[in-house]
Amino acid sequence: MSYLRKNVGTCSRSTEVFLSPDGVIEDVVIIGGCDGNLKGIRQLLKGMKAEDAIARMKGVKCGNKQTSCPEQIAFALEEALAAK
Repeated sequence: MSYLRKNVGTCSRSTEVFLSPDGVIEDVVIIGGCDGNLKGIRQLLKGMKAEDAIARMKGVKCGNKQTSCPEQIAFALEEALAAK
């Protein structure tokens, strides 16, 4: 299943997550943001259970912003799991 979310409060504009039926992250595509960092995060997330990724990334802030690209990925994962 794929789920697309518009990001809020970050340089990245949107996050699309792809989950297997058992909630494992198959892929993550982030539009905008810090290209190299987000490519690295994408590779680290592949094969991880969505719940584990959410627990690690939720609450991460970027500088003095209220959120971050990793936290926006966590929100997309939460919404994707709720939509299943």
